Order: sequence, then C-alpha cells, then structure tokens
Amino acid sequence: MEIQIKKEGRFKYVEEGDGEVLLLLHGLFGALSNFKPLFDYFKKDYKVVIPMLPIYELPVLNANLTGLVKYVNEFVEHKQYKSVNVIGNSLGGHIAILFALENLPLINSILLTGSSGLFENAMGSTFPKRGSYEYIKKKTEDTFYDPKTATKELIDEVFGIVNDRMKALKVLKTAKSAIRHNVGNRLGEIDKPVLLIWGKNDKVTPLFVGEEFHKLLPNSELISLNHCGHAPMMEKPDEFNQILESFLNKIYP
Repeated sequence: MEIQIKKEGRFKYVEEGDGEVLLLLHGLFGALSNFKPLFDYFKKDYKVVIPMLPIYELPVLNANLTGLVKYVNEFVEHKQYKSVNVIGNSLGGHIAILFALENLPLINSILLTGSSGLFENAMGSTFPKRGSYEYIKKKTEDTFYDPKTATKELIDEVFGIVNDRMKALKVLKTAKSAIRHNVGNRLGEIDKPVLLIWGKNDKVTPLFVGEEFHKLLPNSELISLNHCGHAPMMEKPDEFNQILESFLNKIYP
C-alpha cells in the first residue's frame, strides 16, 4: 500500500499510527521511499510523521537551513505535538539538531544517521553537479555500500533535480548553508538521549563524523553497521529498525 500524503495549508506530510511522535526528517535528495521500511515497522506502536521539506518550494533567498528549520518549527506548532522523537538522515539530521536546540523541552530523543553539521566535506565535495546520466548514476550509487540499492527510480529523481536549473540552484544554496552552519560548539547543550547509527562504509559523512558527534553529544550512543553507506535505514532496514526499537524501549519502558 502506498503512503498517503496529506495536505493542510502549505504543509504536505504523511502521518500514521497513534502514540508518541516519531518525526522523520529526510535529506537533500530525500524521498518518502527512504523511510518506508521504518515507517511501516513503527506505525503500529507510534505516530510516525514525515513532513515533506520544501527544499524546492522555498524562495531562493530562503533556500537554506534556517528556512527549513523554521518550516519544521511551524509544522510542529501547526500539528500541536506536545513532544517528539526526532529522526534525521543526512541534511535531515542537521535540521533535527537545529530544531532540537530551539525546542529542547519538546524533545524526548534524537536519532541521527549520516548527519551533516560538523565537517565541510560532509556535503560540499559530494554534491552531484549537472552531467551525463551515467555520472549522476555513479554519484547516486556512491551513497550506498551496495550500488544496487540505488534504484533506477531514485537515480532518475536525482538526475531530474540536478538538471532543473531552479531546483539545482536551491539544492546548492541549501548545501552551502549546511557547510556554513557548523553545530560542533553547540552539541554540548543537548542533554537528551541521542542514538547515532552510522554506516561503516559511508563515503559522504564517514564514520569519523559519527565518532565526533558521539564525543560532543553528552548523552549519546554510537552504533556502526558493516557493509553500509550513507543511508542505513534504506540499506540495512531490519537491523536499523531493531536498534531503534531497543533505543525507544529505553525511552518508553
């Protein structure tokens, strides 16, 4: 069954299940399919929510991390969630950190996987520029340990984005704002439980980035997965879901 997208005013999102809120934030080239195994697994016990981040809809001047964090703030306020567990992959992890820093009383826990926010090479050198389909295919496959994880549908989507002048401009502006927005000196403020799940073969945000997050976040645990790249929830969904479930069981015994 396909995930149903809801629309309320300017917000587009998916929301299923009941209970404590799991707020999922996707990355720069993220799609609903990235989180589908997680969504399907946890909706039986939690309210699982994925806001569609308006990376391509924001005005060019607001195409940055600040604009996206503001959007998440307004979405959570609109939905009147009283507490959330925020989960972010890649750029979504970066947004999760900034959202948490602004809303610590709302936060029950945080999960970061392949998050940007500490090192320039996390996003700057890996942004797929315009080029041939084969070039984009290779760059997309490099996101994963197993290149077959990059489906034709995903490659086509990335190819379409980077060859649309306005979308590419907004993606580039957002990526550059992430490079400028280093959060290292503020991570000590986050006293909430943080789970870090990292692919040992992540080429975008290598494992040392996860290790640095672990050092700087006072209440964090780091779990690394073998034969896994930048999107563990896609590449190792069963393992990922079991690790997350154990973590949440400690938050909600």
